[in-house]
Amino acid sequence: MKEMVCIVCPNGCLLHIDTDGNDLKISGQKCKKGLAFAKTEMTAPMRTVCSTVKTAFKDVPVLPVRTDREIPKEKIFSVMAALNSFVLQERCGIGEVLIEKICGTDADIIATSNILKE
Repeated sequence: MKEMVCIVCPNGCLLHIDTDGNDLKISGQKCKKGLAFAKTEMTAPMRTVCSTVKTAFKDVPVLPVRTDREIPKEKIFSVMAALNSFVLQERCGIGEVLIEKICGTDADIIATSNILKE
């Protein structure tokens, strides 16, 4: 039996997952969100990536960014490698797409801060 804490809502339910062959038996959830979270976490875990990218601007050497949606957990290291090699060359605003469909995912990398033209 595996245990995990659901992070979807403020309840923080302690979930108990028993894998019986191909079937998942889940208990401990107080709402449907916990059930869905446990199923996804056990079959295809997803994560949002938050990081920074380098910029070409001395006044703002790094810019905070994130994925605009969750990506498969196994793609995190390749996404981080792509972000580490990226250098922003143009000023941008919050929510602006910097990299489309990063590493073959459906997620775009968006700015989470402004570095607008002066």
